[in-house]
Order: sequence, then C-alpha cells, then structure tokens
Amino acid sequence: MVFDTSRALSRGLEVLRLEADALQQLAQQLGPSFAAACDAVLACQGRIVVSGMGKAGIIGRKISATLASTGTPSLFLHPGEALHGDLGRLRPEDLLLALSKSGATREIVLLLPAVKAIGAKVLAMCTTTESPLGQHADWVLELGEAPEACPLGLAPTVSTTKMLALGDALAMAVLESRDFTREEFARFHPAGSLGKSLMKVGEMMRSGSQLPLIKSGQSVRDALGVMTRTPGRPGAALVVDEQTQLLGIFTDGDLRRLADTSPLPLDDAIDQHMGVHPKFVEEQTLVGEVLRLFKDAHVDQMPVVATNTTRVVGLVDVQDLLEVQL
Repeated sequence: MVFDTSRALSRGLEVLRLEADALQQLAQQLGPSFAAACDAVLACQGRIVVSGMGKAGIIGRKISATLASTGTPSLFLHPGEALHGDLGRLRPEDLLLALSKSGATREIVLLLPAVKAIGAKVLAMCTTTESPLGQHADWVLELGEAPEACPLGLAPTVSTTKMLALGDALAMAVLESRDFTREEFARFHPAGSLGKSLMKVGEMMRSGSQLPLIKSGQSVRDALGVMTRTPGRPGAALVVDEQTQLLGIFTDGDLRRLADTSPLPLDDAIDQHMGVHPKFVEEQTLVGEVLRLFKDAHVDQMPVVATNTTRVVGLVDVQDLLEVQL
C-alpha cells in the first residue's frame, strides 16, 4: 500500500472540522439542564461515581480524575465489575454519573435498578433523553446527534470528544461555584511542578537550627561563624534585634567585597557592613511568587518574615527552589 500524503492530510482536517463543529453545536445547546447538573454535583453529600463502558469509560476515568483534583470527591466504577460485586462501593449519598453515547449500553442500563435500590441519584450523559438511560436518570446532559469522524461511522470519535468537553465544562463550573482556590489545588497536586509552585514558602523555608541569625552589634567574625556552623551552610546571615525584627542581611557577596579591605575588618560590628532594607517575603507567600522575586531582585537568599510583621521566621535560598525542582 502506497501512503497518500494528500489523502491523510485531508482526512485529518476533516476529523478536526467535524469535532470542532460538534463542540460548537454542544455549546449552543448548553442551557438549564447543564445548570441543574452542576447544582446536583454541588449538592451531592457523597462522591461522584463515574461509570462508562469502552471508550466512554476511558473518558469517564478522565472526568472523574478532573473532578477529584478540583475539589469534588470522585471515583470511577467499571459497569461490568459493578454488576459483579463492585456496586458495593456505591452509597445512598453518592451520585452516579453514567456515560453512554446511545444511552442503551447494556451494562449501564442493567445498573440502573440496582443504583435506584441503593438510593443514589443518577446523572446521565448521553445523546438524548429519549434513550433508556435518559428516561431513568434524575438529570440528563444531552450530547445531541453528530456523525462520528470515523470513515466507517463506527469508531467513537466525535461522541467521546463531546463527552470529554462536557465533562470538563461540568467540572470547571462546579470548581468556580465552590470557590476552589489555588492553595487547595496545590494540596491535591503536591508532586507536580504546578503544585510545588503553589506551596507557601513557610512550608519549605529554612528555620530553627537552620536559620542563620546574628544580633545587631555582633562582629563580622561572629557572622562568619554563624554562616559556617549553620546546617546547610547558608550563604547569608540575617541581622536582627532583640525581638528578632529584621535589620539587615550579610551575604557571601558582602564578604567578597570586604576581602579587598586591608586589614580585613573582622572585628567591626556587622551593622557597618550588612545590607540594609533587604528584600524579604512573608511566610504565606506562594513559592511560585518567590521564584519570580528571586529573578527580579537578582539575589540568592531572602529572609522570610511572619505575616504583616518584620519578625524573622526563616530563610529561603535559591538552592531550596532547585531542590523542589522549580
């Protein structure tokens, strides 16, 4: 078989056009039933249990994952396994989100009487309310009619794209209604770079024995000793008063500049050589914002202070950001 570049390109463009047209059609028909579905999800006291067979099941797993990561407890339940015991995962306070293009998928339809007997409500996502699933659901998100992009008219393509997009629309509308915050998102994504950037600096700063503090009036020699003895060998010492209020910072860079002085003023008060009015961040500042501040200020260390004060509670070093892979 000879590969036909022109034919492949034509088919690819046709698939994208069909899917784009279907999504536009879906957007135009969005209305009260969608708002009712959002309200049902928000009112659910249990979990959103998503179920679908075949390709619809694959889409269902993604919808469930999106819901779970954005503040709506959710799990995926395979309809075939549910019919053989896994239905015990469902509770009366749960909401079953059932996906089926035709609304007549055997395994999904067989679930309905058992789900009703448990007492859980059903939100259907199917082509029409006239289908068996649509008729027995408490709420229906209609996909509407649209031809599949498959040349044979068989492989789920347009229909699964519509399911995925409608699931995303549902999850994002619910997220906004919950006032879901960036901090909550970070809590559910602790290992990803996005989640790490949404950590608060107080969660990763150097504190306690790792905090290189020196009192105003102590010597440069004392500052060097603190910087050397502090675990992690920070490249700075923070100068504070008796109430641990930030007065200044003495860094490796300051020491290099003193190296040209003869004799080396090791016994001078640190106040004479520290940087005054240093850049600092509050402990509630997001790590992603701290990274931006490091870049803008061209510094390697920043003191961390308690919220709405200048009381030092920690130190963040650019190396700390590298260690969390930011």
